[in-house]
Amino acid sequence: MEYGFSDILQLIGALGVFLFGMKVMSDALLNLAGNKMRSILATMTSNRVLGITTGFLITSIIQSSSATTLMVVGFSNAGLLTLAEAISVIMGANIGTTITAWLITILGFKVSMSAIALPLVGFGFAITFAKKENLKNWGNFLIGFALIFIGIQFLKEAMPDIKNNPEILSFLSKYTDLGYGSILLFLLLGTILTVVIQSSSATMALTLVMCAQGWIPFEMAAAMVLGENVGTTITANLAAIVANYQAKRTARAHLIFNLLGVLWMLILFYPFLKFVSWLSQQLGSQSPYIEAAAIPVAISLFHTTFNIINTFLLVWFVKPIAKLVEKVVPERLMPEKEIDQPKYLSEKNLKYPETAVVSLIKESKYLYKNPIFEIVTHALNIHRQDIKSDRKIKKIIKDSQIDFKTDVEELYYTKVKTIYGEIIRFATAAQNNLDLSKKQFKSIAEIKIANRKMVEIIKDARELNKNVTIALGSNNKNLQKQYDGFRKKVAKVLRVIYLFRKGDEQQDYELLLAELKQEAKDNIRQSNKSIDKLIRKNLITAEMASSLFNDYTNVNNMIKKLIEVAELLYNRKDSLLEEGDKNE
Repeated sequence: MEYGFSDILQLIGALGVFLFGMKVMSDALLNLAGNKMRSILATMTSNRVLGITTGFLITSIIQSSSATTLMVVGFSNAGLLTLAEAISVIMGANIGTTITAWLITILGFKVSMSAIALPLVGFGFAITFAKKENLKNWGNFLIGFALIFIGIQFLKEAMPDIKNNPEILSFLSKYTDLGYGSILLFLLLGTILTVVIQSSSATMALTLVMCAQGWIPFEMAAAMVLGENVGTTITANLAAIVANYQAKRTARAHLIFNLLGVLWMLILFYPFLKFVSWLSQQLGSQSPYIEAAAIPVAISLFHTTFNIINTFLLVWFVKPIAKLVEKVVPERLMPEKEIDQPKYLSEKNLKYPETAVVSLIKESKYLYKNPIFEIVTHALNIHRQDIKSDRKIKKIIKDSQIDFKTDVEELYYTKVKTIYGEIIRFATAAQNNLDLSKKQFKSIAEIKIANRKMVEIIKDARELNKNVTIALGSNNKNLQKQYDGFRKKVAKVLRVIYLFRKGDEQQDYELLLAELKQEAKDNIRQSNKSIDKLIRKNLITAEMASSLFNDYTNVNNMIKKLIEVAELLYNRKDSLLEEGDKNE
């Protein structure tokens, strides 16, 4: 029998149909269940069992361990998952991917799907014309599901007929009786195939078809499955090349976990295969050593038992694996730049609503607790460390009578403007391009409001800074006293916000912030009696009085906005958006 170029093309085409079916089905399932799956993944706890269960369920539902792993890498990149959480989810994903092998074995070999596959494509295609998006996705799911089994049928037909042409196996016989050398060779073959095809499911389908057709014996098929476990980690590692160190750590952890599994399995390879053979016979199948038709079931059983046992063994070593990965991939600090750039916003984080929202929150919090905090304190000629200390505010103001020569305008352009612009751009892109829930859309709207208020705070600080500098250099003690009072009020609010951000006794500080905000609102509506008194007694000039009245309103406006931003970013109350709009 000759196996020519056209036959190879048919084999590649059959594999293409299978891969396309997997992609269509996986994408449809992601659209149907993706929001819920990502929501569950984004709210993960450090509980290992929950992490494994989550990884298993997500991969079982969306039928793609690569999609789950890429999701985990993306969430790690955004800081939604810790390294330990990510490792436990990947462990579960490894078990979940074994469902694909059983699906192919049972429906592709034990049940003939070819008779109903084409009608399923027709039925699914008809459903895609529905107006409802969910129905369209169900239609795509049916098309993808049917194409998988059409692809498997084509693969079986494209494979050479071994029974009638045993000479085809002659070249393979050279490589199947080399003991552990053969195992390592087929392990490498499984790895290379998975890397090239970029789908462990497709490599598994090829392996199962090769087994069923008698191309390779049980031991070599098992070695290929081990290779697939190594090859499937390459996808995540490729995705992590341009990601941050957290995503790289997650991808390396996946590789280390699978390599450790393959290592112990190679040591116990032959005894484990005998155990799988015994187990498959106990379940009603024949021995894979005797009957080639029994190999697909035994391979699926091998794949499942290996991944379950591997997870059970290594789940106790999540922390050591995490520590090893942290040494292999050290934390990389962002290089200092003349103009500050965003630290958490990346195009990768615009892939999912959850990562987009968390990136925006983290970037906004960074902007608020660093540049904004610095600009406001320095504009008032106060050191940030004094605000964070336990020193009395009155004492701090008394000791802070030196002009810091703060250029608020320059600080805004070097530390805020670029980041603010990127936050607004990123937020708008997320609102326009992602399928956001009402809550997520509202969160992004709140973040945009918080950032707008931060820019307004800087404008208030710039105006205040000029007059604070004049007051500090003035011989008029009454003017100094008024501006020291302004500084004291803002410093008090900054300290409460700092303590509120830290999370210690947050409820008490939340109530105190509410009181301070209400006080600031009331003050905006009232005139300052102490300034009136100074005017009547001619203790300040008309020009000084004008500045004081302007800054009196300015300070209270700044206090109100500082508190509102803290509430928007750290309280996450649903009512804040409406409240923020009403008080503009």
